[in-house]
Amino acid sequence: MSKPKTEQTILIARVRGWMMFDWATQPFYTLGLTFIFGPYFAGVAAQHYLSTGSDLTTANANAQSIWSWGQALAGLIVAVSGILAGAYADSTGRRMPWIWASSLVFVICSWMLWYMVPDGSAMWSSLIFFSVAFIAAELALVFTNAILPSLGDRRDVGNISGSGAALGYTGGIISLFIMLFFFFDEGGKTFWIGLEPGFGWLDAQSREGTRAVGPLIAIWFAIFMLPFFLWVREDKTPNRLGGLQRSLTDLKNTLKNMVKRPSLFAFMVAQMFYRDALNGLYAFGGVYAVLVLGWGQTQIGVFGILGGLSAAIVTQISGKYDQKLGPLPVIYFHIYVLIFVSLCIIAMSRDSFFGLPLQEDSAMPDIIFYICGAAIGGSGGGIYAASRSMMVRHTNPDRPTEAFGLFALAGKATAFLAPLLIGLFTYWLNDARLGFTPVVGLFILGMFLLRWVNPNGDQ
Repeated sequence: MSKPKTEQTILIARVRGWMMFDWATQPFYTLGLTFIFGPYFAGVAAQHYLSTGSDLTTANANAQSIWSWGQALAGLIVAVSGILAGAYADSTGRRMPWIWASSLVFVICSWMLWYMVPDGSAMWSSLIFFSVAFIAAELALVFTNAILPSLGDRRDVGNISGSGAALGYTGGIISLFIMLFFFFDEGGKTFWIGLEPGFGWLDAQSREGTRAVGPLIAIWFAIFMLPFFLWVREDKTPNRLGGLQRSLTDLKNTLKNMVKRPSLFAFMVAQMFYRDALNGLYAFGGVYAVLVLGWGQTQIGVFGILGGLSAAIVTQISGKYDQKLGPLPVIYFHIYVLIFVSLCIIAMSRDSFFGLPLQEDSAMPDIIFYICGAAIGGSGGGIYAASRSMMVRHTNPDRPTEAFGLFALAGKATAFLAPLLIGLFTYWLNDARLGFTPVVGLFILGMFLLRWVNPNGDQ
């Protein structure tokens, strides 16, 4: 029996509103974490350490290390707070106030990235603001993901998750085009079309075009979250029986029961490793391009465009295969791709590729890394959407926020691990390229643990 038209219309609006969260937040990850602010921060930090007397290799390694420490700490905070906040939200029946609060913090902290000036004087404060914005975005994601099970049945959820992620990546690449075409300031002119940064209102010498990434992220989020808040509703009557004590009791029971659910437990632990490895690639891809390949913002921009286009296309396709085959085969496929990509990154420098010498000024490293960027974007989007779909198959319908708090925990409980290991390996080996070595091991470990996951979940 089909749903009444009004009910169906409301559901369609909820699905579209829910998808807009991905569209609103993706520029933070595309522009902030990976392609614009992250590389810019690394370049400024490296110059700062050079000015203090460090040699080039050490300065690059130190720049990558402090970026990794910031990501590690932020990930640890998300891991702890996400699951506690999720349990509390389920016990009280309220999620939207958490999304509102996280959104406000996110907008303020993203805007503050404007003050990351080239002389490095705001390096540490900017790292703090970025980390807090990251925490706010991830906490908001916990509560929005908890809405996913209510948007369709098990078969539909995979396609909805993939479509939402694809929409998000499309928003990311459009925001990247806007950033490059109208604010890009390397060489004093914007990317390709050669305009003055900010139509002449911004000073290229003080990198105001690049620094505008913070306000752009904040404004984009504030505008495009409006459909989410207008179309996604919840019961405004709180559960008076809920509260902190009830939420902690429920959380304790959930964690105890999780150990008794082998498929869920294996999936959670597997995610800890393969999603952490993926986050390492996201967080350090642009940094690697600057420190190892010596890329400028133009090349990073092309890299980002390729990655964004690939993510939008591949994630949509992965959603269709998820709907047809289930999420687990999709996850396996993308892990294989990401392992190969990671090996390519580790084995490549300006002088050689897998030990084979390259001619001086060879374009091969650039071409290979462009291909790697497309693969990271596509498989990264696909694996996240499929993992979100697989989580629905393990979710208690009565406690979805807590479940996705666990999902966030799985993604962030070891979120400090990849940045930490990259930082340590970079420090020990004094080489930004070899610092990526632990990523391969994390992917392999995650894939190995998936063998105990039931493809159909355990609900």
